[in-house]
Amino acid sequence: MDVQTVYQKTIIFATIKHLENNQTITDSNLPYVIHLSNVTMEILVAANHSDNFDLNFAVQVALLHDTLEDTNTTFEELETEFGLEIAKGVSALTKNENLPKEEKMLDSLDRISKLRKEVWAVKLADRITNLQKPPKTWDNLKRQNYKKEAAIILEKLKGGNAYLENRLRSKIEEYERYLD
Repeated sequence: MDVQTVYQKTIIFATIKHLENNQTITDSNLPYVIHLSNVTMEILVAANHSDNFDLNFAVQVALLHDTLEDTNTTFEELETEFGLEIAKGVSALTKNENLPKEEKMLDSLDRISKLRKEVWAVKLADRITNLQKPPKTWDNLKRQNYKKEAAIILEKLKGGNAYLENRLRSKIEEYERYLD
């Protein structure tokens, strides 16, 4: 299947799921699908700078990356609709809510690191996209911690995608302007 068809099928599924919760981008009325599209745009561009990159797989994981975490979508539903490998990728990108807050990200990064490099790329792309102007409700400590998490992601997923690693490194530097 061509990437355009894969994108269209997947974005419709993800949009419906996120709309069920009326999910918007934090501090805005913008529909959450914009975030998903931005992450996917990072993937589309990265694919042009990456060898042996399964673009169809990466696009699907990018568009679906928050469905298990933020919607009522189940692993089984993703597996039925998109296949086991996509479901596993999305699952690895999903924080385990049974763990203490301080362990959630490292657990997710550990699970991501055991999967294909395209899943690594989606995590990098997600953080790149999220390193925009922080929500108004975040205090300086929260912003500092978010930047530290980004550095941990960059370190743990080193070797996954050089293009996205360089993008994330630049975004981390740019994020300094939001810190007191």
